[in-house]
Amino acid sequence: MAKSSSLNVRVVEGRALPAKDVDLAPRDISGTSDPFARVFWGSQSLETSTIKKTRFPHWDEVLELREMPGPPSPLRVELWDWDMVGKNDFLGMVEFPPQVLQQNPPNGWFHLLPFPRAEEDSGGSLGALRLKVRLTEDRVLPSQYYQPLRELLMESVLGPAEEDAASPLAVLEELTSGDCRQELATKLVKLFLGQGLAGPFLDYLTRREVARTTDPNTLFRSNSLASKSMEQFLKLVGMPYLHEVLRPVINRVFEEKKYMELDPCKMDLGRTRRISFKGAPSEEHVREASLGLLTGYLGPIMDTIVGSVGRCPPAIRLAFKQLRQCVEERFPQAEHKDVKNLAISGFLFLRFFAPAILTPKLFDLRDQHADPQTRRSLLLLAKAVQSIGNLGQQLGQGKELWMAPLHPFLLQSISRVRDFLDQLVDVDGKEEPGGPARALVPPSVTVREGYLLKRKEEPAGLATRFAFKKRYFQLSGEMLSYSRSPECQTRSSMPVSHIRAVERVDEGAFQLPHVMQVVTQDGVGALHTTYLQCKNVNELNQWLSALRKASAPNPDKLAAWHPGAFRSAHWTCCLQAERSAAGCSRTHSAVTLGDWSDPLDPDAETQMVYRQLLLGRDRLRMKFLEDSTLDTTPEADTEKGACPAALAHQREAAARLLEVLADLDQAHEEFQPQEQRKVAPGPLRP
Repeated sequence: MAKSSSLNVRVVEGRALPAKDVDLAPRDISGTSDPFARVFWGSQSLETSTIKKTRFPHWDEVLELREMPGPPSPLRVELWDWDMVGKNDFLGMVEFPPQVLQQNPPNGWFHLLPFPRAEEDSGGSLGALRLKVRLTEDRVLPSQYYQPLRELLMESVLGPAEEDAASPLAVLEELTSGDCRQELATKLVKLFLGQGLAGPFLDYLTRREVARTTDPNTLFRSNSLASKSMEQFLKLVGMPYLHEVLRPVINRVFEEKKYMELDPCKMDLGRTRRISFKGAPSEEHVREASLGLLTGYLGPIMDTIVGSVGRCPPAIRLAFKQLRQCVEERFPQAEHKDVKNLAISGFLFLRFFAPAILTPKLFDLRDQHADPQTRRSLLLLAKAVQSIGNLGQQLGQGKELWMAPLHPFLLQSISRVRDFLDQLVDVDGKEEPGGPARALVPPSVTVREGYLLKRKEEPAGLATRFAFKKRYFQLSGEMLSYSRSPECQTRSSMPVSHIRAVERVDEGAFQLPHVMQVVTQDGVGALHTTYLQCKNVNELNQWLSALRKASAPNPDKLAAWHPGAFRSAHWTCCLQAERSAAGCSRTHSAVTLGDWSDPLDPDAETQMVYRQLLLGRDRLRMKFLEDSTLDTTPEADTEKGACPAALAHQREAAARLLEVLADLDQAHEEFQPQEQRKVAPGPLRP
């Protein structure tokens, strides 16, 4: 059993303190800073992107850190001013002890403080930082204990959806809300993807949502479990497709930095003189120039989208085909003929394309957030794409009448989108493409490359600093290869199909930070470990993510690993004296947060589902079991308006689910004393 803890730190923004007219301390000659945040938890650290030339930075980035061996650690967030030449300048910090993280996780604005040492203090008020922190702690059981719950989940989607009230999915749908619902949706989509049942899972949820919707104008407009699951499914499966469609134009917008504005209340004529060489421009001149620029960007976007039917992942096309059929059956009337298309375009345009245009960094389209002018341009483009996705509904209504100059282009695009949606769902096949072991990295494409420090195979007698040599690594879906330099023709390589684990290494193993290990298996079954050191924690996370994705379909993955190294005749992590001793920590395949095409971890995903179901156990027991003892005759059921056979089935399903939850409760209770009796020097790592 492994204890899994993770800390999600959402770094939102920095600004002036509410009671004082100050902001982040300026460090550059220009009177501004180039701030970035650095987050520390135990031995781990992550950084946000750098926002250039501002004293009011807005990141809205989520950094995820995983628990490392050792006592509970405080959380420290430091703000720094990035400098191209010389060292970075300190701007301020906040720190929270472990008990605060566990009992009252930070959420709000916090006064920036100086370093404890006086020489680091900038003096005066340093501004404020807005954070939202969430600590998640779980103990993940061995895989066999989760199999009964996984079977119940899989059975849920293969039965009638509309009448279901007691399956795990029906209970989860009723219980969850807010941020928890989004996290649960991601876990469920990954779980069903791994079983090759993502299509039936989405169909189950959409049928339930459609069945209880009376007004077609409100269909999928809320953040229901069905809506969130489809949204996360698009991000998990469709990110390469999204990048292919949007990246060329997004890059143009960032590089060209054109001023565009249609709203007369926001026009700044002083910033637009470059548009006209005949005196100061008028609002009309700015509007005409902006309209030309906007349509110049929107045109290629729409051309690419409507021409991308063949490049859209088959799993997405099949999911949309099922969605359209379900909506068409529920609302067959002529006056609702557009609802079937709106259901699809609402997900594809309003929840996928438009958010990616608005915040490209969150969809891995750019490395940095946009500056204020570019951000406004992206907002205008996103609004236009949203209007197209709404298929003209409410066009010309509401407060944004200044969008009217774009209406002719939008109406023309809407007719093209209708044809595109018809082609998109014109797909054969009912089976889930890819199955449980789908390839996440193209075989021949180089997905990551760069210099790493590689430890020699048998560096006996060498000091640690001499045992690691600089080599240039290249990773594709087929091979991890390395050489002395990119130009060197002599290369060594290891097939990706031989990889059995990719994990971090404790800093104490070699007295070096940012080390990972790649465990491979040769043709005769022997295991070999390659140790690689990265230059910083961000690079380490990126390599871990890429290697785990590339090796995701591999069979015979290791269930356990050693977070230390075998040195001086013992493992540094658990002190076992046999090199072949079984690993002391559970392996995992998580990737950096925000990397949507990540491998699957069914045990951790099922544990999260189990934790959510516990919240509704008492309600489920009262609804289907305790009430039923009062009067279980068919006549009583008929009086309540319920079909006796259906109600009996629901009671049976509820009893079975409660039994599975009780078994998992017992397993957790049995493993907890075992953990406490262990004598290994360090705690298990997730």
